[in-house]
Amino acid sequence: MKHPGVSSKHLGLIVFGVVLLIGFALVVSRSGPLAPIQVTVSRAEAGPVATSLFGIGTIEARRSYFIGPTAAGRVQSIHVDVGDSVKAGQVLAEIDPIDLDERMRSVEASYARAQSAVVAAEAQRKDTQARGELARLNAKRYLDLGEKRFVSSSAVESKQQELTSAQAAHESADANLLGARQELTRLKADQEGLRQQRQNLRLMAPRDGIVTSRDAEPGSTVIAGQSVVKLIEPESLWVKVRLDQGRSRGLTVGLPAQVSLRSNLAAKLNGKVARVEPVSDSVTEERIAFVALEKLPSGLTVGELAEVSVNTTPGISTPTLPNAAIKHTVQGTGIWVVREGKPVFAKVAVGETSLDGLVQIRDGLHEGDVVITYSDKELAEGSRIKVVERLVGSKS
Repeated sequence: MKHPGVSSKHLGLIVFGVVLLIGFALVVSRSGPLAPIQVTVSRAEAGPVATSLFGIGTIEARRSYFIGPTAAGRVQSIHVDVGDSVKAGQVLAEIDPIDLDERMRSVEASYARAQSAVVAAEAQRKDTQARGELARLNAKRYLDLGEKRFVSSSAVESKQQELTSAQAAHESADANLLGARQELTRLKADQEGLRQQRQNLRLMAPRDGIVTSRDAEPGSTVIAGQSVVKLIEPESLWVKVRLDQGRSRGLTVGLPAQVSLRSNLAAKLNGKVARVEPVSDSVTEERIAFVALEKLPSGLTVGELAEVSVNTTPGISTPTLPNAAIKHTVQGTGIWVVREGKPVFAKVAVGETSLDGLVQIRDGLHEGDVVITYSDKELAEGSRIKVVERLVGSKS
């Protein structure tokens, strides 16, 4: 009896089918829903995180001067304009004194009368002093004569009264002289004050600087202390910056900073925090700091906006990760740690974040742990993964 055998044609079909199934399985396992999830990883490294504060600031002058008269007057002339560079001692403007000259003449006349009054008071004092000395001698002589009964007691008492009157007249002359001298001193001070006011009508630059504003024009009337010209020292320019209160821990004088002017954002200017205001803005919840530049660029103008980054002091050394590795899920804030080739979700406590994207991990991570940074699909516990250098179509 003849057994039916498998023909070579049928055998070829079977082999082809097996190969096709194997190929399909390989394709599905590598690129289909059963394919491993491609991931990029980072290794946790211990180190301090140097946090940075970012804020927008404006260029201001640390030292500015409001130049004006010390007495009321009318602006006679202004010799400078906005943008002019001036030297210390240079006359900026002149003020018409209005009634100052009349006041000076009146005070000078009063001073002359006070001098005459002092001379008269001194002469009166000398006269009363001489009369007092004569009354003292007569009283003593009559007292001696009265003891010897050469004169009556009433005559002795009369001479004693003359002495008392002479002493009172002398004391009155002393008081008059003191009052006259005090009046002379007062008038001399008034005279000097008016002379100083007269000199102050020529408004001069106290320091080398640049004129930033003219607050009055010739012909206008100004009062004492009113600004006519504003002056700044160009070497004293710095940046007034506002920084978030919530991230300002560690903000102190001396911290390094980088400044980018809006007119040239590509140029990074180095500086340091020169002052931190003790009072914060409670409305905007910002702290105010001033950054002094190491070198002032040419063409720097007051009021220009600037972007400021302040590098705060690094904290303690802890494991750090890229910010992209931190995941916020319904389970909480955590990371995907690779353990035995599988992703495991671990909750962590995060700390400070630097401007370059490094996050401080305070708890839940150890130095050397391998953590998934990016994945091309949603991860789950125990998912099959494949570590790659970079994801297709990603810049990570």
